[in-house]
This record gives sequence, structure tokens and C-alpha cells, in this order.
Amino acid sequence: MTTATAPTRTLDPADANALLRAAHRISGEFGPTAASTGLLDHIRELAREFDGSLQDQLRPVDTDDGLFVLTGLTVDDAEIGSTPSSWATAKDSAAVWDVVMLLLATLMGNPLAWEGQQDGRFVHNIVPAPGHEGEQTGASSSVLLSPHTEDAFHPGRAHLLMLGCIRNHDNVATTAASVRKVELDESDVDVLARPVLPILPDDAYTDAQGFEGEPAKMPTVFRCEDGLTLRFDPAYTPLEEAPLEYRAAYRRLEAELARVSVAVSLKPGEVLVVDNDLVVHGRVPFRARYDGTDRWLKRASVRVPGRRTRPRAERHEHGYGQVALEAPAA
Repeated sequence: MTTATAPTRTLDPADANALLRAAHRISGEFGPTAASTGLLDHIRELAREFDGSLQDQLRPVDTDDGLFVLTGLTVDDAEIGSTPSSWATAKDSAAVWDVVMLLLATLMGNPLAWEGQQDGRFVHNIVPAPGHEGEQTGASSSVLLSPHTEDAFHPGRAHLLMLGCIRNHDNVATTAASVRKVELDESDVDVLARPVLPILPDDAYTDAQGFEGEPAKMPTVFRCEDGLTLRFDPAYTPLEEAPLEYRAAYRRLEAELARVSVAVSLKPGEVLVVDNDLVVHGRVPFRARYDGTDRWLKRASVRVPGRRTRPRAERHEHGYGQVALEAPAA
């Protein structure tokens, strides 16, 4: 893993101020921000009013890095209160930032939520939670969160993932690696493009664990018009069930992703935008204190209408019964 600087896009101060003012106003009008229909409709209408300067900074990811850090927004550390002890206790903590994330997501596409995760909210709180330190979920802390495609098990997964930093006193790094940066033999790509193994639902989706349908087998990489995309989650992929040739190619891809991985330590107010078809992301281990000052991110997912970066066969997958909720585009 390298310490290379991630590409950045800096908001014009006027745009940043307009976003924050709008978020404070909407938060005050709607109160709890579990993303009611009225709130989403209002955000959709408001997003149309922002000018080309902001829209340009939120244009699609356009480099092989597959990500950028949006800078220019600020967080008042005293105003947001203590870091919640879990997503379940967060409720509407730092609700203004829920609205900020929804505004940004709406300007980039359609915000996405899941019925079975964090009570169907469109913005998730990512905080360390006692008792979950060693899991491969956003609630963990003491272990490396393995690089993965967000919601890789599901055909309706996001095209873009947004991680907004609320607090990060310990400079805990998010890791990211683009498949467009790896060096793989064409023979390995051919092997990994076959639908050999399923990706199982992660532990954050408790309702999916007892799904009785046959797991769908899927390719790990896919050739699209612009280059390779991937669908990758080694922590939830039964690699031991694959033929030796496939396992070897998968391990070479894993090693290459580790080689090109970058560490992004977000500052409060910064938003990491990741192309979920190109980039796997994770997190380095850290020691949670559970004293109200731990790392705290807001996560939002976005689907981009009309995007062609995935195999058609995905449309027939059952997604382990998990239902995606997609807000209309602006």
C-alpha cells in the first residue's frame, strides 16, 4: 500500500456555503432525517437549483484512480456532539450532514438505501461498536477491513460510494485500490471473468443469512467498453470451493490490488467518492476508545441511471432477498 495523494476536487467557497446553508434549513424544516418521501422530494427539487460550478465538481469519476476527495466543507466538532456508540444509537446525530450527503448524492445520481440495513436509511452512520471489533463490517475496529466492493453480493449495489468524514482525530485511513491500476495477464482476466463462485451477503444483512435460494455464481472481473470493472469481496467469497486455476488468479488479483492500494486519511468535512465498479475499499485497524471521540463517517450510496459497467446476467440474480430502495434522480 502506498501513501500516494488521492485526487481532490475543491468546492468553491460560495458553493460550500450554499450547501451547508441549505442543509441546515432543510434539517430544521424536516426534523429527523430518516429520508421520508417529503424530504427526498424536497432535496431533489433543491438540487436542480445548484449551478454548473458545483455540478462540475460532482461530475463522474474520470481517472483510472476511480475516486476523488471532495474538499471545502467544514464540520463544527463541538456542534455535532459525541460519536455515537453504534449506528443503532446514532438516530439523527449530526443530521445536517445526512442532508449534505443526500444533496451530494442526488447531484450525482439516485440515492440508494436497503430495507435490511440501518433501518432503511439513505445515509448510514459508520462508527466502531463494542462487541463488533473483529467483524468484517463498518462497525469493526481492531482488524483490517478487507478491501471489497460495497454490497458486492447484490446486483442492485451502488455505482458510487460516498464516505463523509464527521470526526477522525486518530487519522484512521480508508484504503482504496482501482482495478484499472493492476497488472494482470490476459489469461488471469479470462479466468476471473467466468462465473465460478458466489459472493455471500455480509454480516450487516442479518435477514439475508437464512436465505434458502441457491447462491448465484458471478464473475470477479468484467470487460466493459472503458476497461476492467470488478466485483470483489474475499471475506465473503468461498474461494476454497474454486478450481486451483481460479484460486491462483484470484490471489494474483488480490496481491495486485494490495500493491496499488492507497491510504486516504479523511479530515472532517472531506467526502471520499469511490467508483464502486472500479475500486475496492477497506480500512486500517485502529483501537476504539468508546469515549465519544472515535472515528465517525457518514455513508451514502448512489446509483447512476443508464450506466453500463456490469454484465447483463446480473439482472437475474436474487440478491439473497434483500430489497434496494432507490430515490428518484433530480
